[in-house]
Amino acid sequence: MLFDQKSLFTGGEGGYTCYRIPALVVSTRGTILAFCEARRNSRSDFGDIDIVLRRSFDGGTTWEDMQVIVADGENTIHNPCPVVDRNTGTIWLPYCKNYDQVFVTGSPDDGATWSNPVEITEDVMDSTWYNVGSGPGHGIQLTDGRLLIPAWAGYEEDWGPQLSYAFFSDDTGASWQRGETLDADLSDECLAVQTVDGSVYMNMRSRQEKKRRAYAWSHDGGGTWSNVQFDETLPEPGCQGSLVRFTAEDRFQKNRVLLCTPASTTERARLTLRVSYDECRTWPVSKVVHAGASAYSDLAVTPDMTILCLYEADEYAKLTLARFNIEWLTDGADRLQRRD
Repeated sequence: MLFDQKSLFTGGEGGYTCYRIPALVVSTRGTILAFCEARRNSRSDFGDIDIVLRRSFDGGTTWEDMQVIVADGENTIHNPCPVVDRNTGTIWLPYCKNYDQVFVTGSPDDGATWSNPVEITEDVMDSTWYNVGSGPGHGIQLTDGRLLIPAWAGYEEDWGPQLSYAFFSDDTGASWQRGETLDADLSDECLAVQTVDGSVYMNMRSRQEKKRRAYAWSHDGGGTWSNVQFDETLPEPGCQGSLVRFTAEDRFQKNRVLLCTPASTTERARLTLRVSYDECRTWPVSKVVHAGASAYSDLAVTPDMTILCLYEADEYAKLTLARFNIEWLTDGADRLQRRD
């Protein structure tokens, strides 16, 4: 069984007080890209915040030094939500500025260089909204090629009611548009996965003290959504969570989707990994990755089927990368089997 951990970003290092809001993707060449917000002067969500990146070329064993991807003086650059276009190899990075603008930049070379950012606010944000955030976490590519970015928005002043939605590109990142919104003020930060029947499942941070994960379904690629519901089996304190497909039965005998959230209703702690074998309907297997203070996370899967979880640990002191396999996650009850 495999399980190891290491700190990738530690507060106080690199000229920043705090690192938060992880986002993780694996390129078509197998490069692991770990993004986050680098908060220069404090842990606050506001102020001088940049987006930074570290890369690994050996499955997460060693890492390049940190590089700054987007910085804009004293402005708040936030909510990285990268997505890999597996048809072109380009890595697109939507992000936000000062909670009221959305931009996208792209890399054709696994994060070595990035294009000049392009503002897409008018395309993906309703003009009546006051706040917006992409993800945070990673976007997904649907089987028809659509690049889909889960997002949230605030539609009243002073950080009042919020909602979840998605925006997407059908032309390999050249243009972007937004879908319809989900039910008002029941959810916000969200991630998504496509199920084997082509539907899209969105799992969301709940609002109004529900203390349970919210979810909804789309049957048209994120254009419209079912009513928001709450999963009584998934407790949460009100926190972002992460979601990724691990396997599909056509290649690995079983459908498996992974979900990671703090499994406490009172504090951001007990970061817990769960496995669904029925396309997000139930989550029968769970294991605690970090029992202490732990909050936002993101999940990815390497080409050799190692699971990666980049998460906020120890009261936001650092971002830790955990690497493990399905055997560790299920205490040996589940093992990978490839179809011939």
